[in-house]
Amino acid sequence: MTQQGVRWTSEQVLALAPDEASRKAGSRLGTAGPWSESGCDDAGAVWGLCKGSGSKPYRTVIDTSGPGYKCSCPSRKFPCKHAIGLLLLWSTDEQPMPGKAPDWAERWLKGRRSRKSDQSSPDHEIKPVDEHAARRRAEKRADRITTGATELEQRLADLLSGGLAAAERAGYGLWEETAARMVDAQAPGLAARVRELGTIPSAGPGWPTRLLEECALLHLLDRAWLGREGLPDALAATVRSRVGAPMAPQGPAIRDTWQILAQYDTADAKLTTRRIWLYGEKSGRSALILDFGAAGRAPEIALPVGQTVDADLTPYRGQLRAALGERYTTPSEPDAPPPGVTATEAVERYGRALLNDPWLDAYPVTLAGVIPTPPNSNETNWQLTDTKEELALPITQNAAARPALWKLMALSEGAPTTIFGECGHRGFTPLAAWPEDTKKLVPLT
Repeated sequence: MTQQGVRWTSEQVLALAPDEASRKAGSRLGTAGPWSESGCDDAGAVWGLCKGSGSKPYRTVIDTSGPGYKCSCPSRKFPCKHAIGLLLLWSTDEQPMPGKAPDWAERWLKGRRSRKSDQSSPDHEIKPVDEHAARRRAEKRADRITTGATELEQRLADLLSGGLAAAERAGYGLWEETAARMVDAQAPGLAARVRELGTIPSAGPGWPTRLLEECALLHLLDRAWLGREGLPDALAATVRSRVGAPMAPQGPAIRDTWQILAQYDTADAKLTTRRIWLYGEKSGRSALILDFGAAGRAPEIALPVGQTVDADLTPYRGQLRAALGERYTTPSEPDAPPPGVTATEAVERYGRALLNDPWLDAYPVTLAGVIPTPPNSNETNWQLTDTKEELALPITQNAAARPALWKLMALSEGAPTTIFGECGHRGFTPLAAWPEDTKKLVPLT
């Protein structure tokens, strides 16, 4: 059993999987057949041996209070299919049975818990920071970013003076070369936005308008960086974050019971980014946890969607982003979804957020009393119709291609539904929903 005496549900376990392939592979291992010597304890540990293709079974151990995972398999995904399968087996309340961890599992658990104890100890030694050296490094990097931003301004000016049609003729190579220059300038945020520009000319009808909009936002970011000394502190912090300058969370930490509303990954050739949306039941704050995995590895932080966790979060200045700190309990069921708002209020919240971050693509919102509606012959997008205001929010086109929208239709059954998602200038992206009959969160990602 966990510390609350409740095992996770299968939905909570599958929400931890890094991708759909891991969910399917883990589900096949969620039965007693491939497992031996499995067990669990009251401290939240689960362990077992899983039969694989080799002569030796894979050793899998999990600390559900983290959660943290360890498996002897060669998978680079985190958690791997064996960890997912073992947790699914554990979620049945039948196996594994409570017991004492074997030596190989106990060693990992002891080391993990010892590290957590040392870090939380008041006697934990903190190495002194050479503030002068750190300041010099920051100044040197800022100078390189300034050089990159100045060069980028010139390239944008050349593009506009030559006409947007030149961007289509030049192809993606022009943008990739410019992005590489921004990487050299230690401005990964600028590099990412430049790469995004390179994909627009092939996006279909209307691309010149969108390219001009994105160029304007990039120009605004360049000018904001070059004039950052005259900006308010919060906006200057946002600009530093947007260009990719190193940022650290700034306390004090906020302890709350955080609802885990959504978790999803996006990936490119070099990096996998995991986004986890949380809502504080006492503070009423929304928070975004970002974690990254390089070279095909899944990010390490994974939280069970639909549950709550009593934990510390330390915010980044001027951002919704926060760093996950100490967790005091294992996940548990929330009492109710976050308070919902109308479609008008959702758009207003996004508009207010743009005052502090003009480059914000979307803002987390819980909508109450909306009905998902498929497009008719005169429309191209799905919509979320607000039953109180008789207004509709378009669902983003990338989301419209997801089979999850039909799942959302089935959950709502044509009735008003509470839906959490991201509201932005391209529409609303639904990430989770609460059917009226159960009020239990159902992930849509």
